[in-house]
Amino acid sequence: MSADGRGGRRGRRRDDEGGRTRSGDRRPAPRGGSRVNPYRLGLSRGAIELRQVLRSHKDIYAYLSTPLLFLAVSFWLSRDGDDAMRQLSLAGGIGSTIFMSGLLTVPQFLFGDREDGTLLRLRGVPGAMTAYLTGKVFFVLVNIAVSIALLLLGGRVLLGAALPDTPQRWLTLVWVVALGIVAVVPVGAAVGALLPVAREALGLYMLPMMGLMIASGTFSQLRNLPEWMQNLASFFPLRWIAQGVRSALLPDSARVMEVSGAWQHATVAGVLGLWAIAGLVLAPRLLQRMARRESGSRLSEREQRRMAKTAY
Repeated sequence: MSADGRGGRRGRRRDDEGGRTRSGDRRPAPRGGSRVNPYRLGLSRGAIELRQVLRSHKDIYAYLSTPLLFLAVSFWLSRDGDDAMRQLSLAGGIGSTIFMSGLLTVPQFLFGDREDGTLLRLRGVPGAMTAYLTGKVFFVLVNIAVSIALLLLGGRVLLGAALPDTPQRWLTLVWVVALGIVAVVPVGAAVGALLPVAREALGLYMLPMMGLMIASGTFSQLRNLPEWMQNLASFFPLRWIAQGVRSALLPDSARVMEVSGAWQHATVAGVLGLWAIAGLVLAPRLLQRMARRESGSRLSEREQRRMAKTAY
């Protein structure tokens, strides 16, 4: 066999291995390993956003100011309070931090990413919205974890509140916080996908959220509220997040102050799990729908309106 024949075969083999034939047609890429895992990509995106925050003193202050302000107010109000009130205040702060971060911070992210064209660029990319949502969940998870660590440390030092005294209580706190985050962050993304672009809508959206915090007995005893309010709060995750956190921070004797007279860990896990499943199923679809409705002309119109408001 001639050298040219052997060389031609080797050339064709190299071309085949590279995925091209002599005619220039690309063969279908092998399925194994060709798909990008959207969850891994989302975690990588979330890590990049965290590094960007750590490089900005302004962003660090913005994220840490809320727990620090809560500790300052709680310290001022609890100077003459008893130990039970301090524990209840700390538990309420942790529960409200999870709730507010998931249902308010995530829609704010969506508004910003919609206005700067980030979601428009993700339109049509397979798995992009799942990766986007995964990154936001990871980012908010770390943010909430740092905030809760500050609340626990500050609650111990400033308020004199007791921390969980057994490994079982620490485990309860961890799984309630983690499941609570997974329950509210996708719901926040779904709500953000449904709200109008105008930032005024976010202000109106905050009003019922504040009312829900009051109705859920976050900083007070739910059993003292009207029955209809108790039933309404039981449908939403905040009531169960707050109750789960109280079960980790308060003594067992405090469970008699709950509506059912028990901590109801199974119910807490069940309700939060259902909210998590619903959010993780609906949020990527609503985000994809929102991204499909985006266009360059809409982005340009919003930019022009924003510049006009700035000019006036």
